[in-house]
Amino acid sequence: MEISVRTGDTLSYLSGLFNIPLKLILDSNSNLNPTNMKPDQKVQIPGYVSVPYTIKEGDTFEKIAASKGIAVDSLYLLNQSKNPLHLVIGERIFVPEKVVIPFVPITTPLDYKRLEKLVKNLKRLYPFINVKQIGTSVLGNHIHEIRIGKGERKIHMNASFHANEWITTMVLMSLLNHFLLSLTNGQVIKGKKAADLYEAIELSLVPMVNPDGVDLVLNGPPSHIATEVIEINEGSDDFIHWKANIRGIDLNNQFPANWDICRKNKKPKIPASRDFPGEEPLTEPEAVAMADLAKNNHFDLLIAFHTQGEEFYWGYEGLEPSESEDLAKKFEKVSGYQAIRYVNSHAGYKDWFIQEFKRPGFTLELGKGINPLPLSQFPTILSRSFEIFAAVLID
Repeated sequence: MEISVRTGDTLSYLSGLFNIPLKLILDSNSNLNPTNMKPDQKVQIPGYVSVPYTIKEGDTFEKIAASKGIAVDSLYLLNQSKNPLHLVIGERIFVPEKVVIPFVPITTPLDYKRLEKLVKNLKRLYPFINVKQIGTSVLGNHIHEIRIGKGERKIHMNASFHANEWITTMVLMSLLNHFLLSLTNGQVIKGKKAADLYEAIELSLVPMVNPDGVDLVLNGPPSHIATEVIEINEGSDDFIHWKANIRGIDLNNQFPANWDICRKNKKPKIPASRDFPGEEPLTEPEAVAMADLAKNNHFDLLIAFHTQGEEFYWGYEGLEPSESEDLAKKFEKVSGYQAIRYVNSHAGYKDWFIQEFKRPGFTLELGKGINPLPLSQFPTILSRSFEIFAAVLID
């Protein structure tokens, strides 16, 4: 919500007026000099929307504020062009309303366009988050990274490496939405103030690594490459089980962690709907973007969201640090998912992260069944994912 400041307004005063942590207001207005604000200067108030209200007989700002449970000065602030002593029946004013419910959809899959719209809406509502394009897909779709928090401990999470695991994007965006709501509503997460977690961590999220693949599964192929993609799919126009990117290369087999063993062991030797690791590691723009993201940052922990199996993997070739085992035990306890140290798998993002940086990395296999998992599983998957998400934040 954008407001115009008045003479004498300060960010500290606005923090108290709207009951929003000062740090969030400061981070929502990074280009503003808080010690030298001018009248009519625009300030973003996170976690609020302004909604229209039509004046009725007997209304006053005081009565409206009391009925809405808000500070009366917030009405003065949002309606500076109105004369509060001469309100006219039928005229429209604006009332600040704090957002208290999530608006990440839980009944409709997120394809690329819906995700883009959601990210823009979240950025508008919570301007203290940072949204960056870290790369583009084969078809030129943006790969977004969302950053939240200002702490020294840096955590990265990603989703939808695999196309038909699109439910993971919904999970990750829902977890983000929960954190944002907790911050702006003064809530706690497992006994820890969300505001304290914001100060302690910096959270990096890539909600859709494989936008072309997700769109292929959910919407079918773009007309200009339909013939080519159907050929990769062995002549079928049913893409429900497609995992790869749009070129038929499995992005989670693209990283230089014993890639040659992966290439030898995987059955597909040409582009396919799943499992083909490509002709070389890091040939695909989506994989390159994710590798560069890790190289250019110093993440302390990696969580990759996949489906399915109700288990997670946390080791690679004995290169994982000792703290990984402690985290694995904690995640297993809070989620009920089985912790598995080693699997006969190579060239995954988690594998490469552990090999390259010797830091904890986890691949979560959410839910159970045949991919894509049905949306009927979403509430249970989200609940168990939240337990791990919270355990990561408050570690």
